[in-house]
Amino acid sequence: MNFDLTNKVSVITGGARGIGLADAFALGAEGCKVILIDIDDTAGQAAVKQLKAVDIPAFFYLADATNENQVISVAKEIENNFHHCDVLVNNAGIGVKPAYLLRDMPLSAWDQMISAHLKSAFLWSRAMIPLMEKNHFGRIINMSSMNFTGGGRAGVSHYSSAKAAVAGLTKTLAKEVGGLGITVNAIAPGYVETELIAQFTPEMRAILQKQNPVGRTCLPEEVAALVTFLCSTQAAFINGELICMDGGRRDFYWGN
Repeated sequence: MNFDLTNKVSVITGGARGIGLADAFALGAEGCKVILIDIDDTAGQAAVKQLKAVDIPAFFYLADATNENQVISVAKEIENNFHHCDVLVNNAGIGVKPAYLLRDMPLSAWDQMISAHLKSAFLWSRAMIPLMEKNHFGRIINMSSMNFTGGGRAGVSHYSSAKAAVAGLTKTLAKEVGGLGITVNAIAPGYVETELIAQFTPEMRAILQKQNPVGRTCLPEEVAALVTFLCSTQAAFINGELICMDGGRRDFYWGN
């Protein structure tokens, strides 16, 4: 199946590494121009070099995905330079360290988590929808998590709540923009081989892999393959969905 995205313009928040960078490679391989948004200038510039080395047209904007003024400013630059946007992958977010029981959680930790995952998706979706309307085509992909679909675990209520809210935003926004040729879907991955997983001890990795029916963790490229399909014309009637990508282990697990 050909997911031809030639001349499409994609924006990927948190695009400098991990799942975001894998998305960039996958979308770029289908002919898409990729615009990376990240707060890490060094990683962003390095990612662009990697993409250009395989002839993918790549661009980088240094911006905080949770800062309204910065989002508006970069959105204007994207409109001036590219005139439209076809794909938005809301991948920006933060991890769960340190973990807090709810009764011990500082308000600042709660606010930071909700902002990183939910506010960023809100700001970038709001900014890019007008650029998608121009061609009556758009694909918005949000990143939820097994931390929501699997019921969460003690100590990460802020993260689970943020990812649940992203799923809710997905379903509501899908109803608002479906008639504009724009679809909105979310992916809820299980453990993915990113820098975070690389920090786990060999013992913990072995437990996680043994517990999963597939016997391993997910690869960033597998998430990116699903992102690419959802961005294609073949997926035009998939809208408002939360797609689990957890190897068949829906319930949350953490060495138990």
